[in-house]
Amino acid sequence: MNIGQYNELTILRFTAPGAYLADDQDNDVLLPGKYITDDMHEGEIVSVFIYKDSEDRIVATTENPKIVLEEFAYLKVKEVNAFGAFLDWGLEKDLMVPFKEQNQLMEEGKYYLVTLQLDQLTDRLYASTKVNRYFKECTDIELINQEMDIMIGDTTDLGIKVVVANLYAGIIYRNDVSRPLRRGSFEKGFIYTIREDGKVDVRLEKAGFEKFDEAAERLLQMLQERKILYLSDKSDPDQIREEVGMSKKTFKQAIGKLYKARRIKISENSIEIAAE
Repeated sequence: MNIGQYNELTILRFTAPGAYLADDQDNDVLLPGKYITDDMHEGEIVSVFIYKDSEDRIVATTENPKIVLEEFAYLKVKEVNAFGAFLDWGLEKDLMVPFKEQNQLMEEGKYYLVTLQLDQLTDRLYASTKVNRYFKECTDIELINQEMDIMIGDTTDLGIKVVVANLYAGIIYRNDVSRPLRRGSFEKGFIYTIREDGKVDVRLEKAGFEKFDEAAERLLQMLQERKILYLSDKSDPDQIREEVGMSKKTFKQAIGKLYKARRIKISENSIEIAAE
């Protein structure tokens, strides 16, 4: 059973409390009677969300939570007590944010960006507002200029924070915000820069082929002057830094953008301007 996630389980039998469902390893779990519909039958495969109820028992539900394991969402605080803050996440049992997982003391009635995590020792789900520790570092230059799902976050002096593909931390800079955006809403966006720290810069519109960031523009200018550079993504980082004045990661991102725009040709040991 994958706690905190949707599971495809088979209905074994119906009893007074509800239906017992099983996975491929013959683990079973109760789907309480209130979630059973008239068209369910033994042997049928159903999609259910697995979590622990108020009595700490693993149970199934056909209700849809507002967040699943290792993803991010803006959730409202229903209550704060001596144990922590409790969030409305769309299920019967509220989701707890322990005090140690709060960046600041949470307040009833307010919305916070949280991630859903699983305590491996107790199999208990909990939420955390310390989201930065759970974002993945983006390293895949193939994602540049690809359409991706983004969740709108808080507004800062620089622009609007976003969560990209439920994986990466990003920002839409103020100058790139072309329309009102509501915190917690979902949009489509495009990564146009992957930074050294693994965070990403995002735009709402796809960049044109001629719109490159500073590193790509600088590299293109060098190639226009010298026609060819004897560097590749396999070159030594010190050689790249000495030749073009940028880190290997930034260099790889720059050539990735220029290659996608068909402005350069890449060979095993060099890059050069593409023929018009």
